[in-house]
Amino acid sequence: VSATDADEGLNGQVKYSLKKITEKASQMFQLHSETGSITLMRSLDFEERDYYEMEVQARDGGGLSDTTKVA
Repeated sequence: VSATDADEGLNGQVKYSLKKITEKASQMFQLHSETGSITLMRSLDFEERDYYEMEVQARDGGGLSDTTKVA
């Protein structure tokens, strides 16, 4: 995921976090807090589950935030 902030300095730095995620999805995916990169921690098995959804929050250094769903 990617978010931008027009502010300069610390207020313009964006950090990412998982806000809403199932326990199963939290065992499968990892979010890098500085880049917003979502990576797999193990292989997906579509026979086990064919759909994952999580909510990612982007927060700037000034405390403003927004969220998006990732499926």
